[in-house]
Amino acid sequence: MEKHDTAPTARGGILGYLPAKQLPDMVALLPPPPATGSTAFALDQETSRASFPLRDSDRWALAIQDADLSFPAAAESFSCALNARITEQETPRLFRLLRRTLADAGNAVSRPKDTYKRPRPFMVNGERICTPGDEQRLRTSGSYPSGHTTAGWTWALILSEIAPERADAVLIRGRAFGQSRIVCNVHWLSDVNEGRTVAAAMVARLHVDPAFRADLEAAKAELAAARTKGLLPIRDCRTEAEALALPPVAEPQPTGK
Repeated sequence: MEKHDTAPTARGGILGYLPAKQLPDMVALLPPPPATGSTAFALDQETSRASFPLRDSDRWALAIQDADLSFPAAAESFSCALNARITEQETPRLFRLLRRTLADAGNAVSRPKDTYKRPRPFMVNGERICTPGDEQRLRTSGSYPSGHTTAGWTWALILSEIAPERADAVLIRGRAFGQSRIVCNVHWLSDVNEGRTVAAAMVARLHVDPAFRADLEAAKAELAAARTKGLLPIRDCRTEAEALALPPVAEPQPTGK
C-alpha cells in the first residue's frame, strides 16, 4: 500500500479521490494494536492457529486470489457476488472507481502501519504464508491495520450501495476478503477488524467528494447495462462458492485474563 503525501497518491499510476487533508486520521481513530500478553492478543493468536486447517484447501486458494490487488484481476473479486462482469472495457467507470478507492485505502492505512510497525503473524509463529513471494516485502510493512481488508470492505460498502439487491452477497464476500488475510497467515484478527473500521471511516469521507459521487452514479448505470446485456462473471463462481462454504475462520474466546 502506498504512502500519502499532500495530494491523492498514485497506486499503479492511479490517483485516489481524497487529498491528505480529507483522509481520516486513523492513528487518532484506532486504538493501538493489542499488546503482547493481553487478552486481545491471545485471541489474535488463537484465531491464527484456528485457520491452519484451511491450508491447501479451496479456501486457501481463494485467499491466494484475494491477495492479488493488481488490476485487472482485482476488479473481478466481487463479480460473483454481483453476478455481473467487471472489466475496463465493459464497465470503465466502475473499474476506475475500484482502482481509485484502492489507492485511497492504501493511503488511509499508511500512517498507522508506519506508526505501530506491528509484526505479522508469520513473523511470530514461523508458519508459512499463502504467497511466499511476498514474504520479504511483508516483513517491512506493518501488520496493523490490514490494507487488504480496508480495500475489500471499502469495495463491499460501495458495491452494496451500487447494487443494493445484491448487498448480502457483496457484504459476505467483503468479510471473507478480509478473512483471507488470516487464512494467509499475514494478518491478525485485530488487524482485519480494524481494517473494516478504516474502510467505514473512509467511505463516509468519499461521499463528500464530487468525483467519487459522479463515478458512483455512473457505475450504477454501467452495472445495470451489463446485466441487461447478460455479461456474466469471468471468474469460476462455483469454485468460489464452494470455497466460501467452508467453515469460516474461527474467532474463539481466549482463556487468559
